[in-house]
Amino acid sequence: MHRISPAVQRYAWGSPTAIPEFAGWESDDRPVAEAWYGAHPGGDTTVHGGGTLRDLVATDPVGVMGQDVVDRFGHELPYLLKIIAPDEPLSLQVHPSAQQAALGWVTEQRAGVPLDAWDRTYKDANHKPEMVYALTTFTALSGFRARRRALEILHGLDGHIMRGATDRLRHGSSAQGVRSAFEYILLGARDRDEEVPDVVDQVRRRLEDGSTPSEQTDALVLDVARAHPGDRGILAALLLNPVTLNPGEAMFVPAGAVHAYLSGLGVEIMAASDNVIRAGMTRKHVDARALVDVVDVNPAPPIRVAPEHVASGTRVYYAPVEDFELAVIDLGARPVEIRGYGPRIVLCVEGSATVVTERESESLRTGEAVFVPDGHHAQVRGAGRVVRASVP
Repeated sequence: MHRISPAVQRYAWGSPTAIPEFAGWESDDRPVAEAWYGAHPGGDTTVHGGGTLRDLVATDPVGVMGQDVVDRFGHELPYLLKIIAPDEPLSLQVHPSAQQAALGWVTEQRAGVPLDAWDRTYKDANHKPEMVYALTTFTALSGFRARRRALEILHGLDGHIMRGATDRLRHGSSAQGVRSAFEYILLGARDRDEEVPDVVDQVRRRLEDGSTPSEQTDALVLDVARAHPGDRGILAALLLNPVTLNPGEAMFVPAGAVHAYLSGLGVEIMAASDNVIRAGMTRKHVDARALVDVVDVNPAPPIRVAPEHVASGTRVYYAPVEDFELAVIDLGARPVEIRGYGPRIVLCVEGSATVVTERESESLRTGEAVFVPDGHHAQVRGAGRVVRASVP
């Protein structure tokens, strides 16, 4: 068992206080967007005693992860666990499928685009399905609305962009209409950019006078507009499902699903990738054409994941992927088995916990974590709550 410390990501949208207060760190007033517990080269976790988690895996992949995991995923830890704390809306984004990621990676490598280049999209060759588990109230946009509901949301909004999007929604199949409207909003003539503030004003007025078709949507659109004034992603957000996760609720975001996290504090688990294709609402590189090409336009509600109670105090949030699994364990008077096999990360998210293996123990406070290699039996006890990341 190895005690680990996360890699901190200070993206501009991060909260300067949420993660420091969660983990008991001193805030320096700079944004702390994410804390990464994993072995991705973009943010490698430190192992106490020396080295990084990536180094540890590389020295003995089979001994650390198990033969089955190596056979399925090679010599890379297949998942990445994070604490995420958006203080303002994230970018309007999509994650690629495995096939799209492999092609994009090879294309940019052959083109000689440096990995740290501002306009680099594919940081690795992996897909990036992900799941977020809310620690506080967590808001997001995820997936496209049904066409009928999207038309209700756009009804009465004036201007060339909104009229053009509405006309396109009405034609063809539901998915074709959504794709055409979404593409028109994001890629239509750039001389229409000045219409965005006017549409935002229309949304504000209908929210204030009570004529809004959705208070939740219009309030979220205004939040996005405050963070990213004039961005066309604001208008695209009108086509998306608003999501509010209460603490303890989880949502899965598959490859191809357009989404944006807006606010809150959560645990995020994903395939070990940092591939993000952005279409707006960001200071980072935007490639709306690439996003439109890979996005899944089939209208569907957000994928909320109901936990399965597998043992006393243990809930598992199963996602329909092979890369990761997330369990939440409520601690009480009796020790609880750390189930699962292969490489596991145990992160304390509330109170305190002690993780015990055959030969050693580690005491954890909120925000602290350990890595348990394959083949090690482990239990956890204490007064609080932990999450366990593992491979199914």
